[in-house]
Amino acid sequence: MQGTYAKLGLKQGWFAPSLTHSSSRNISQLAKVKIMKRPGGKWEELKIPSSIRSIICLNLPSFSGGFNPWGTPGTRKKQDRDLTAPYVDDGLIEVVGFRDAWHGLVLLAPNGHGTRLAQAHRIRFEFHKGAADHTFMRVDGEPWKQPLPSNDETVVVEISHLRQVTMLANGHCKSKSVEEPLTPSSHGHENDDSDSLEDEDEWKEGRKKFGAADTFKLPDEVDIAHLS
Repeated sequence: MQGTYAKLGLKQGWFAPSLTHSSSRNISQLAKVKIMKRPGGKWEELKIPSSIRSIICLNLPSFSGGFNPWGTPGTRKKQDRDLTAPYVDDGLIEVVGFRDAWHGLVLLAPNGHGTRLAQAHRIRFEFHKGAADHTFMRVDGEPWKQPLPSNDETVVVEISHLRQVTMLANGHCKSKSVEEPLTPSSHGHENDDSDSLEDEDEWKEGRKKFGAADTFKLPDEVDIAHLS
């Protein structure tokens, strides 16, 4: 199933922009992104790096058949940027960015994740007239083509928590609660990722060769020859 998602993602840009899309089209050219970090707080503009061309908003650590785009922030990231693991009941939305489809493939690597942009209670996309007349969006696996303004009007898409419901889960469930006694934050046995996977300065075009890490390995069921 993950191989199917990877193929669709590379071809159509579902979890990261298509390889055939122009690299000059990025989020900052299409929209202004604002976040509200806590309930009742103020809206703050979220600065999106010019290299980011797709954004994923999550409220649980599972996406496209089990990928975890947010991952588990390492100790340095927690201290420097006040980031936490993705808990399902903390009232926060994880906002993750990707540069292109090749960047999306890091999710197949151990501890791979996207560029962590923010954790917020609410997020708002204010689309304006820009480099394209439409963009592609996806909610709970269902994609659609979103028309963008052709004049001075603004199209606003806002995502926020509404309420919570009780769910049953087994002991191997990836999703964790902030109230769980065995969560990583309680015991310190977190699976720290490599901070170098995220730093924008270290990911500038041509600076890193994808797949250079010794630990990188595609799953056996993924045939890379069929992804083009």
